[in-house]
Amino acid sequence: MKLGRSFFSLYFLIISIFIIFSWMLDEVWSSYLEQDIESYTGYKSMLLSLSNYLEKHPENEWQDILAGASKEWKLSLKLMSEKQVEKISHQRHDVIKEDNTHIFYDNDAVEIHHRINSTGAVIVLGPAKMPTRPRVEALIRVILLASLACLLFFWLRPLSRDLDQLRKTAVAFGQESFDMVAPKARSTMTEPMVTAFNTMASRIKRLIDAHKELSTAVAHELRTPLARTKFALQMLECTDDKVKQEKYRKAISKDICELEQLISEMLIYASFDNEKPELKFTNEAIVDIVKNQVGNFQQFEQNFTVNNLLGEDKVDVDKQFIARALNNYISNAIKYGNGEIDITISKNSDQCQIKVTDNGAGVCDDFKCTIFDAFSRGDISRNRETGGFGLGLAIVCRIMEWHGGSASVVDSEHGGASFILSWPIKHVVT
Repeated sequence: MKLGRSFFSLYFLIISIFIIFSWMLDEVWSSYLEQDIESYTGYKSMLLSLSNYLEKHPENEWQDILAGASKEWKLSLKLMSEKQVEKISHQRHDVIKEDNTHIFYDNDAVEIHHRINSTGAVIVLGPAKMPTRPRVEALIRVILLASLACLLFFWLRPLSRDLDQLRKTAVAFGQESFDMVAPKARSTMTEPMVTAFNTMASRIKRLIDAHKELSTAVAHELRTPLARTKFALQMLECTDDKVKQEKYRKAISKDICELEQLISEMLIYASFDNEKPELKFTNEAIVDIVKNQVGNFQQFEQNFTVNNLLGEDKVDVDKQFIARALNNYISNAIKYGNGEIDITISKNSDQCQIKVTDNGAGVCDDFKCTIFDAFSRGDISRNRETGGFGLGLAIVCRIMEWHGGSASVVDSEHGGASFILSWPIKHVVT
């Protein structure tokens, strides 16, 4: 698989950091050796003590004393003059000096020269093993870094692939390919980003499709009353009959009212669809909300029956919006029912339900899946002639989404339709 530039950039950045870190460790170690003479396992202290001991004895005994110390301590100890030392010391390019002690080191070997005070003699220790990290440990470090590089390669490869795929999907989506979906993430690090992007893309696509559908429906809904108004105006100019003129005037007035109502409902729906308002959840008795809404329709010749199966239990709800959703349901039942409306309040698990049932002609199965869409209308019994433009139930659906619930329709036992509001009894803040 062809790897992207982002993968190699990230991979080499991490590897470079490890290499630089390893190099810095070596530099710090070398600096430590050069600056701290005591790093040489206490050789300086030993030579200083030996020098003081020799000064207390005659010079002709120094060689024997050094030979005995060398044998006892198993170290290479020699007594040399300063001139002899100068001949060999110039070959050592790395040196540490402190008082009478000079330390020469080359690769893994170290040689220490200690001048005896007020004499021309020098005690030479070495060559001895240099106290640095063994080559085996250095090799192990290299193997560990190489293993880490391999692990990083296989860890970053799916991460790079996911980011590259996400970038391509975003570019395509920005070019109006709204059906594009980012492939499933291979890396757990990018999975939340891919999921969030796909959720956002789905939401944007739904909004765009809804607005396209809304624009098409609006154009269709406006065209009909405008065409009737234009025709009525033309006929009004062509007749002198007072009766016909009054007829056309009434038709024009009716079409204007219809246009005004349509525009009003569209503005309400658009405000509901664009953004979620700030809901104010309070603990309310649902039966009180239902009775208040039923009271608003007392002027109609309807027989309302309220069945409260919830009792006195209270539910978390935005009173204003639930009342509006219930109002739309009741208005719908009045328009399409035959005078009998049952409202049932019940509890289903952790959900509160309000069911509004009419005894009308019901809703056909084909229409049930689209009845909550904007501008959807079923057969001739449920069209503009009975009122509405197909936006009322779409508004109800949006209100229930805000409550974390749902709006649905089923057949009723009375032969009509039962419209249901359902949402959680306890509101969870998100």
